[in-house]
Amino acid sequence: MKNQTKLKKDFDKKEFNVGASFFKVFCWYLVSMLFFRSGLIPISSVLVFILRLFGAKIGKEVRIKPYIYIHYPWKLTIGDYSWLAECRIENLAEVTIGQNVCISQKAMLLTGNHNFKKIGFDLITKPIFLEDGAWIGAKAIVCPGVTVASHAVLTVGSVATKNLAAYTIYQGNPAVKIKDRIID
Repeated sequence: MKNQTKLKKDFDKKEFNVGASFFKVFCWYLVSMLFFRSGLIPISSVLVFILRLFGAKIGKEVRIKPYIYIHYPWKLTIGDYSWLAECRIENLAEVTIGQNVCISQKAMLLTGNHNFKKIGFDLITKPIFLEDGAWIGAKAIVCPGVTVASHAVLTVGSVATKNLAAYTIYQGNPAVKIKDRIID
C-alpha cells in the first residue's frame, strides 16, 4: 500500500504542458467531436479554417479529409499542398508537416510514449517532422522523435521507430529500407 501511495504522488507530480487553457482544450474537444471525427463536414476548406481558428499553422491548398483525429491543433504545422486522410495525429508535442506531404488512411503520428523504466511510467514527448514530399502509407505509424526526410515513403502498415532517409522507401516493423525512391 505504501508503494501505491508513493506511485500516486509521483504520478500526480508529472507535468505536461498542453499549450492551451482548459477552456480552449474543452472547446476543441467539442468541435473535434462534432465536425472532424463525425465526418459531419466533408469540406476541406471549412476544416482547415476551423483548425486555423484553434491555432494550427496551415499553408495553402491543404486537403483535410473527414474523420481525422488531431489531438491539439495548436501544436500542428502543415505546409502547402499537403493531403491528410482519415488519420490520427496524437500531437502531445509539435508535429511539423512539410509541403506536398501525404498522410494516408488510418496512419498514426505518435509524439508521446511512457518510460517503462520508471515506476510512474513518466510521459515522454518528442516532436515529429515530415519533410517535403514525404508519404506515410495507410495504417503506418510514425513514433515519437522521428524525422521522415524529404520524399521518403513509409509503406502500408509499417512502423518508423527511427529517422527515415530522403528519397528512400521503408517497410516493416520496425521499418527498414527496401529501396530508393526514384521520382520521374
